[in-house]
Amino acid sequence: MTKKVEFEHGGARANAGRKAQFNEPTKVIRVPESQADFIKNWLLKNFKNAQQSDLSTSLNIQTVQAKNDKIYQIPLATERVAAGMPVAVQDTIEQSLDMNEYLIRNENSTFIVKANSLSMLDVGIDIEDPLVVDRSLSAKSGDIIIARIDNDFTVKRLMIDKQFDPPKVWLKAENPDFKNIYIEEGQEFEIWGVVTYNLKPMR
Repeated sequence: MTKKVEFEHGGARANAGRKAQFNEPTKVIRVPESQADFIKNWLLKNFKNAQQSDLSTSLNIQTVQAKNDKIYQIPLATERVAAGMPVAVQDTIEQSLDMNEYLIRNENSTFIVKANSLSMLDVGIDIEDPLVVDRSLSAKSGDIIIARIDNDFTVKRLMIDKQFDPPKVWLKAENPDFKNIYIEEGQEFEIWGVVTYNLKPMR
């Protein structure tokens, strides 16, 4: 006698649904709602155990307008501030500075570029940090730069190894989870600009 098995729509079925990648129970975690997108992005970028490349086909660029109807003269304390003993700052103010003049050397060649990876995290550059980039500066070995390799962009530390002839140029990632980039023969390489400041908020 043959047993007839009928399947109905709905309900759980053996071996149905998405297969577990790690073959182990899952666990729900709670994160602040405002941080959910950042955490998802971070996990996606750091999922692989192998070192990663963070080349991007585009830059998130904002222009800089130094000339403004409002000029904010910020008091500048001439005394250095120690990490321990408090200093009477009011007694040491001798001058003021305009942040536009302090941050921008050449308005026409200065841009704000948003970082889009964690490859420079060990020098304090996080995702979405606004980097001040000056395209008029000549890059030196050790500078943090925006580089274009073929048609992709990246933020890295420029390294120039002068023991080779001609000198060997490579780009250092300041995060061990990301790859250094070594320029190969035949690749198109351009230093798009030099990073001069990171406008990271402290609160």
